[in-house]
Amino acid sequence: MIMLTSSIQENKELKPFNTFGIAATARYFAAFSTVEQLKELLIYSHQAGQQNLLVLGGGSNMLFTQNYNGLVIKNELKGIELVKEDANHYYIKAWGGENWHRFVQYCIQHNYAGLENLSLIPGCVGASPMQNIGAYGVEIKDVCESLEALHIESQSVVTFHHTECNFGYRESVFKNKYKGQFIILNVTYRLNKQPVYHTSYGAIEQELAAMGSQQLNIAAIAQAVINIRSSKLPNPAEVGNAGSFFKNPTIPQTQFRALQQQHATIPHYAVAPDSNGQAWEKIPAAWLIEQCGWKGYRKGDAGCHSKQPLVLVNYANATGNEIFQLSEEIISSVNQQFGITLEREVNII
Repeated sequence: MIMLTSSIQENKELKPFNTFGIAATARYFAAFSTVEQLKELLIYSHQAGQQNLLVLGGGSNMLFTQNYNGLVIKNELKGIELVKEDANHYYIKAWGGENWHRFVQYCIQHNYAGLENLSLIPGCVGASPMQNIGAYGVEIKDVCESLEALHIESQSVVTFHHTECNFGYRESVFKNKYKGQFIILNVTYRLNKQPVYHTSYGAIEQELAAMGSQQLNIAAIAQAVINIRSSKLPNPAEVGNAGSFFKNPTIPQTQFRALQQQHATIPHYAVAPDSNGQAWEKIPAAWLIEQCGWKGYRKGDAGCHSKQPLVLVNYANATGNEIFQLSEEIISSVNQQFGITLEREVNII
């Protein structure tokens, strides 16, 4: 086996590889486009005594607050294929380094239904099950059939059926139980031959009407989602950001009722009772943040977006620590005013 030492770069600038556009360096950096290259890099890392390993996809869900003193490996595994089909579904395998939005567009062009509501989400395919990405009433858990992941320690390829991924709200087994133990190689999605339309979330129905859409189809829904996201969310290529910075908090219904007495207009969404029969309500984090006066806030080059307060932004040359400190202040003020502790969706490095 030939070691890829020649492809490993030292003190690599990571600003082009994270959507926040944060200046940071990796002690070592390499990309892999085959599973064999990945295995070789892991062997090299082990032999070199590297304790820190970071797998990078689209860099759309992380905030660098310091230089990375370890090996950063960029997933560039590519490929999309129809692996099988049955009477109702297509099963599409996509490799982890594929750009997510381009993959969604590919599925729409081939009339594979189910991902249209997830259009224009930044990042790569490999990250989609990691955090169970979701938008406008659809989550990865609804369409994931299985995935293959490389176990870092043993270098064996393990298949996870969707039931083994323990999907939750922006959660999966890869963010908790198996955190740092696997690298997702590819994902197989179970997509519909007969579309099931989800148009009641957000402003999709209004946008379809504004578009003058004569016929409901997955391409029209995808375009509506793209229009909505483009109007509300900053383009990372123009303003550094990682999309939604915080999760929408879920609180016990009893706590919600008490809050409703003080804030009659507080928006909420009922959540299915847990195993103990406890009822819960989900509160939009954007509403909480806006009520605390953060919408449009800016200090230096770190800010809270003027149209979507759930998005923290780097206007030019903010440091990761400046973005992080802003998030700390937001969490503190929301907790002080509402007694709710926001949880970050973005990974802090």
